[in-house]
Amino acid sequence: MEMKRCERCNSRLGARHAHNARFCSGRCRIAAHRAARQQADPVPSAMTRRRQWVRHTDRKVPLSVVGPKMRPASSTDPSTWASYSAVNRATAGAGVGFVLSEADRLVCIDLDHALLDGELRPWARRIVDKLPETYIEISPSGTGLHIWGFGEMGRGRRIRRGESAIEIYDRSRYVTVTREPFEGAPSRLADLSQVIAELL
Repeated sequence: MEMKRCERCNSRLGARHAHNARFCSGRCRIAAHRAARQQADPVPSAMTRRRQWVRHTDRKVPLSVVGPKMRPASSTDPSTWASYSAVNRATAGAGVGFVLSEADRLVCIDLDHALLDGELRPWARRIVDKLPETYIEISPSGTGLHIWGFGEMGRGRRIRRGESAIEIYDRSRYVTVTREPFEGAPSRLADLSQVIAELL
């Protein structure tokens, strides 16, 4: 009979372990869980390392996890923002969101109604095909795209031309984060300055 081994450190699992045990200790179990979560999480570290995170309700109202009680968060008040790990530990609301701040040059291009029955509309495809390799994810509605990268706007813009509906923000705004990459988008951010200039 083959001896069972810990999935994390490969130590033998003996009689003191349950018959269905996968790890030799709590330490190995926690380490394996953290490693799997980090491997599965597509959000770029340029975002996760910043303390600019909030939770949000199903109606996209931002919530702060700072303090003993959940309360509304503000896109202009850093004292209501938290770390990525803190918002992931919290269970209130429907999901997480990232607050854009002028201090870090992070920008989000929001393509509204870019997807129809899971297929990218032609106007959105023209934009996506011009992008450098950067993190793109599907919005909570399943019909939009959030394109994340570096750039500067100074003031948010809404651009409507024909069928296209585009919003670009780099400050004083929070954006929902779904962790659903579009078309295998990489977990890194690129400079979107040229694309933004062309859209404007």
